[in-house]
Amino acid sequence: MDEKESALSKDPEAPAQISQPESTAYLGWVMFTLVLVYTFNFVDRSIISILAIPIQEELEVSDMQIGLMRGLAFAILYSTLGVPVAWLADRHNRVWIIGLALALWSGMTAVCGLAGNALQLFFARMGVGVGEAGGIAPSYSIIADYFPPHKRATMLGIFSMGIPIGSAVGIVFGGVMAALYGWRMAFFVIGGLGVLLAPLFILTVREPKRGRFDKPGAKIEKASFSQVFALLLSKKSFWLISFGAAASSIVGYGAFAWIPKFLVLTFGVELPEFMSFLPGWMTPNPNPIIYVSYYFGLVMLIGGVIGIFLGGFLADKFGTKNKSAYVIVPALAFLITAPFYMTGMMLSSLGLLFFVLLFPVALSLAWLGPVVSSIQHIVPTSMRATATAIFLLINNLLGLAIGDPLIGRISDVLKPSYGDDSLRYAIFVCSALYILASVLFFLAIKPLKKDWIHQ
Repeated sequence: MDEKESALSKDPEAPAQISQPESTAYLGWVMFTLVLVYTFNFVDRSIISILAIPIQEELEVSDMQIGLMRGLAFAILYSTLGVPVAWLADRHNRVWIIGLALALWSGMTAVCGLAGNALQLFFARMGVGVGEAGGIAPSYSIIADYFPPHKRATMLGIFSMGIPIGSAVGIVFGGVMAALYGWRMAFFVIGGLGVLLAPLFILTVREPKRGRFDKPGAKIEKASFSQVFALLLSKKSFWLISFGAAASSIVGYGAFAWIPKFLVLTFGVELPEFMSFLPGWMTPNPNPIIYVSYYFGLVMLIGGVIGIFLGGFLADKFGTKNKSAYVIVPALAFLITAPFYMTGMMLSSLGLLFFVLLFPVALSLAWLGPVVSSIQHIVPTSMRATATAIFLLINNLLGLAIGDPLIGRISDVLKPSYGDDSLRYAIFVCSALYILASVLFFLAIKPLKKDWIHQ
């Protein structure tokens, strides 16, 4: 241990760090708790999608207005605060930052259930975004310090399982709770559970030593935001990847938010008969929201888990010899996603639609492991959380803030001519953005090889 590390270890204000190899059981626990926290992140984020119909009926808001509540309200502070929080995470205890963020966003989720009008719900959703700003970038940084480079895309892919699991749980739980006890109770219960999880995470996960898998003798120095941004300006691959992911997220976040309502409007009458195999205790009343929650929740769970796992696995498998695999895998996935979405939106068969939707859900999430791993490898250790937050700022500010209200606005414009089919055509039109995402990722192949830092 050098003098600087010795001084740090004696500093009572310094976060405790571990440097010795951990047991497989402990590493499994770390990943389990991180995935669980990320699951709650997406439960709290996605539950409002299935609750949109009862909320719109009670609060009397249009499609674009509910899109603004779900997307823009959440994205404004979630995206922008992620950068300063990640800057703190590059300097202070990441475990505590994640735990406190979990408690905050869960508490604000519960507050959503108290909203008496659209404006109050808008600000409550902003509060959820404030909390969730502290969850993802520090988690990525922790994983990068717990697992060696050749396993990171796979581990980050496993971590990202929280997206389909959380989305599925949010949709199913929210739909059933809304049908039985009202949409407000759904917010109360899921928010309370997240608050209870926060202390468990803080007390059982230890802060890892930063840069433990970097080359021997590598210096870990604290970098300012301006230094991180200046370095990223020289990394062409970072910007191509960021805006490519953002183009895909405009459709991804928007479609995932609106498909539940699309299913209710288009197949609400057919769903109970199609899902008649469900036991009676799973369908306590004939509310179509319950059937949609099971239907789309299953699509999200199956498609999302398969897509995220395969994306990370394939990138690590082929990326060992060719770093361009980390952008080629997402590029091919996006290219195939667009026609599947377009086809699905035109189908009239619930059975066929189920299997067709599995493909775009899986393919549209396959980028997570490869892309996040790439970001960790194109900057030094001390810049990882901040660089990730800047990536998330671009991805989420465009994807969340634009996608949901954009589809809602197109739906409102088309509604006089197409009625309940307006959502179908709004999603169809926006899905073409996946082609743009694919082009940007293909353009990033050569720059990524140049920008990659062999840590």
